Amino acid sequence: MQKIIPHLWFDDKAEEAVTLYTSIFTNARIVETSRYGEAGAEVSGRKAGSMMNMTFELAGQRFMALNGGPHFQFTPALSLFVDCETEEEIDMLWEKLSAGGMALMELGEYPFSKKFGWLMDAYGLTWQLSLSGNPQSIAPFFMFVGEQHGRAEEAISFYTSLFDHSKVGRIERYGANETDPEGTVKHASFTLYGQPFMAIDSGFPHAFTFNEAFSLFVNCDSQEEVDQLWNQFSDGGEPGQCGWLKDKFGVSWQIVPSVLGELMQKDPRKSEKVMQALLQMKKIEIAGLTEAYERG
Repeated sequence: MQKIIPHLWFDDKAEEAVTLYTSIFTNARIVETSRYGEAGAEVSGRKAGSMMNMTFELAGQRFMALNGGPHFQFTPALSLFVDCETEEEIDMLWEKLSAGGMALMELGEYPFSKKFGWLMDAYGLTWQLSLSGNPQSIAPFFMFVGEQHGRAEEAISFYTSLFDHSKVGRIERYGANETDPEGTVKHASFTLYGQPFMAIDSGFPHAFTFNEAFSLFVNCDSQEEVDQLWNQFSDGGEPGQCGWLKDKFGVSWQIVPSVLGELMQKDPRKSEKVMQALLQMKKIEIAGLTEAYERG
């Protein structure tokens, strides 16, 4: 099971977006679709029976998409960085993803890449496409701006300390007389639980930062792991509802026991009871979910 899953919040366009994404990336498929029950519909304002979540894979990596309404919109603070193997591949992805969207950095040659482009697609999600010559892969890409500027290296150290099979890769820092303050992160790569991530600092006056539209969903094996990660991530951050929280850098995470998915898939009537219990929780308690399931 993939430990950390990028979770994307859409305003009623999740199915349309996922259908596009799975049609253009390699090794891609829709894994599972879930729908709003009565409890979830009442809280979210969505229609009971309408699509809630889709789990899907792109380049063999798992993602989740939520129809959550208009409350949050994607920003370039968290984007998806795509390594492309061939020019035909990067050109096709640029054409398909940019349709109805806009270019943030035009597709072309840059000092750091023979061919690179940064775009916002028709759904507001931002993508960075780079011709690397390597098989297609996708990594979440953090951009630390505004009040978070200069904290990329601190965040990387914090995140890699929390997960097994994690390490800091290459960190390139700004030198004297460059566009950003000397020593801040020009580009960094790191892994969390063996999964690739990237980060930069950007001192330009961006009118955005991290928000809930792009969160990171963490599958936890036990209540002990839920408790530990919840406490570590929420220290200096902001606890939310249903396992959601913001860390001290403003990045949104969902700390979720794997058993939740199992309980939600078995029996529709019992799953509704589990959802009702979940909606009353901040940190998720497995015992409370199990009790609700058994009562149902």
